[in-house]
Amino acid sequence: MNRPRLYDLPLFPLNTVLFPGMPLPLHIFEERYKVLINDCLRDHAPFGVVLIKSGSEVGAPAEPHLVGTSTRILSAQRLPEGKLNIETVGEDRFRILELRRDRPYLSATVENFPMADADPAIIAALAGRLRPWVSRYMTLLAKAADTPFDPSRIPSEPLALGYLAAIVLQTPTATKQTLLSLPCLTDLLDSERRLYRNEIGILKNLLTQTPADDAPFSPN
Repeated sequence: MNRPRLYDLPLFPLNTVLFPGMPLPLHIFEERYKVLINDCLRDHAPFGVVLIKSGSEVGAPAEPHLVGTSTRILSAQRLPEGKLNIETVGEDRFRILELRRDRPYLSATVENFPMADADPAIIAALAGRLRPWVSRYMTLLAKAADTPFDPSRIPSEPLALGYLAAIVLQTPTATKQTLLSLPCLTDLLDSERRLYRNEIGILKNLLTQTPADDAPFSPN
């Protein structure tokens, strides 16, 4: 979505790293966040999700990391006592320039933080090397959960692949925040491939494998 380079954004600090394209359901019960969500619904405006650097989700205002993702409200269900259940989806990366505490909730002046341009041929090659690792990892997760999985649903478009890889990877939030904060897509895709190589080895050791699952796997 096209927005001015600099804009004001309400912030919702969470113990979650949100990526563009990632769905995020939220139950809203704190008074400050009731105000925030109602303001956004009234103005048809997004809010920003940022990982908490220090503090907690409930109580005193938390200190956020400086890179987050704006999110759009898809639907809202109003509940007793002004509480809400909302469905949202991540949209665009942003970087905080100045925090403000002049409203019931935290807000900030932010700037758009799109992935920096890079050589399309290099990006395509990195995406091609990452995609088999993502497919293998998701196949193992699906086996563990005894659910069907269709590898053809994994996107081939590099940016979509990079964000999906970050979303599904079962890794600490600090690592996810590092991925979200990387300046360019080449760094993201290359970092993810190294993470997936390590995580697949760990995951295979945790799961009971069949002989077919233990077949050699050696993408680039």
